Amino acid sequence: MQVGEMQSVFDLLAMLFFNWQMAALTILLVFAAVADCRSHRIPNQIVMFGIAFAVIDQCVRWPVQEGPLFVLGGVLVGLGLFLPLYLLRAMGAGDVKLLAMVGAFLGPTDTFRVALATMIIGGVMAIVFVVLKGTVGRLAQNLRSLFQVGLLDVLVGRAPDLQLAPSLSAGRLPYGVAISAGTMGYLVARQLGFT
Repeated sequence: MQVGEMQSVFDLLAMLFFNWQMAALTILLVFAAVADCRSHRIPNQIVMFGIAFAVIDQCVRWPVQEGPLFVLGGVLVGLGLFLPLYLLRAMGAGDVKLLAMVGAFLGPTDTFRVALATMIIGGVMAIVFVVLKGTVGRLAQNLRSLFQVGLLDVLVGRAPDLQLAPSLSAGRLPYGVAISAGTMGYLVARQLGFT
C-alpha cells in the first residue's frame, strides 16, 4: 500500500471516529466492555443513557416520524436477535440490552450485521477462552450432555431443558467485549467500504 492510499484509509477512519454520534457510541461500548470484564455485568445506566442519547440525536437529525422509527427498529432487532439466547441462558440480560442500545444508534439493518459480526467474534473469543482456561474437555462434555438431554426431551414430546448447573460451566465469557468489538469492527469495515 502506497503512502497516498494509507493516508486515504486514515482519513476514512478519522471521519468515522470524529463523528460525534459514533464517538459517543464508542465511548459507551468501551465503558460497557470494561464493566463486563470487571464484574460480568453491564450497568443499566450505560444502556439507558445510550438509548436516550440515540433517541434525542435521531429526533434532532431526522423528521419526527423517521427518527423514532429508526431507533425503535434498531432496538427491536437487537432485542429480537439476542433475546432467544438469553432465554436459553446462553447470554446475560445486559448483553441483550447492549445490542439493543447499539441498535438505537445504528438502526435495524446495521444492527443485524453487527449481531453477525458479534457472533463470529464471540465464537472466536469462546474458543480462545476455553483453551486458555484449560476447560475444553468440560465444554465438550457439556455440549454432549446438552445435546443428549435435548434430543431425549424432543423424542418424548417435551420442550428441551438446555440448562446446566453453574458448577458445570466451562467459564463465563464477558460477551460485552464481543458486542463492542463486533460493533467497532463492523463500523470500520463499513467506513472502509468492505460491507
